[in-house]
Amino acid sequence: MTLAVLVGGGFAGGLALLLTGLRPAPVPLARALAAIRPAARAHRAMGTGTMGRLLGEPLVATAFGERVVGRLRADLRVVGLSAADHLAARVAFALTGVAWAPLVYAIALLGDARLPIVMPLWLSLALGPIGFLLPSLTLRTAAAERRRDFRHALSAFLDIVSISLAGGRGVETALHDAAATGRGWAFDEIRRSLLEAQLLGETPWSGIARLGSELAIPELGELAASASLAGAEGARVRASLAAKAKALRHQGLTEVEAAAQAASERMSLPIVALMLGFIVFIAYPAVDKVLSGV
Repeated sequence: MTLAVLVGGGFAGGLALLLTGLRPAPVPLARALAAIRPAARAHRAMGTGTMGRLLGEPLVATAFGERVVGRLRADLRVVGLSAADHLAARVAFALTGVAWAPLVYAIALLGDARLPIVMPLWLSLALGPIGFLLPSLTLRTAAAERRRDFRHALSAFLDIVSISLAGGRGVETALHDAAATGRGWAFDEIRRSLLEAQLLGETPWSGIARLGSELAIPELGELAASASLAGAEGARVRASLAAKAKALRHQGLTEVEAAAQAASERMSLPIVALMLGFIVFIAYPAVDKVLSGV
């Protein structure tokens, strides 16, 4: 009797779940709008790993975690990394730096090598803060690279919009068509910002300006301001977009040239170090003989 009740209950529950999946309940409008909001979208896209849940999430809600992550939220948004994962990485690197020297000291003791304990202590005090700061430096470098890619994509986007406006299309149609032609995370962000502005009943430039503030890309805010000042006339908007695209291309070329020059200068550093070592190697016998004679 008990087995029959359990089987019947399981069958009824499975049938109810099947009917619910075939005809799901409609999503409330507030939840649908919240799903495309930048914060909810970023949290869903980033997610949180196991290490982030163990080490990062307990620190995110604290004043210390807010102070650490507060200045890096735009970089985290650009890279697609959650605050919990970033804090977990910083804590893990710091603990690794603190524990590395004592671990090496313990291994040395097992090998009957007697080392002063002061050295591992000072190394731990030095490597701990270095390990805590290292993920933030890596994050800033990755975010700068992603923003550079976004500017290149934005230049192409503006060129396509200018061509569409020259063909007689409206501003909003040209923006949506240009955003739909591109691929990559930059065009995805532009598409989502335009869709969000459309659903909220705002102008497209408001969505682009909001995206610029979220990603800390001032070019988007400048673009939105210049386009909004240009008014609703297609020719004036087209001229403004074309000028902005030209400025972005010029800026991109300047950044590429600066990066090439910096790489060329870094290539000369090993040669300089080699020459210094060679000079020391040549001059050391003479200096030693002079000092020995004195």
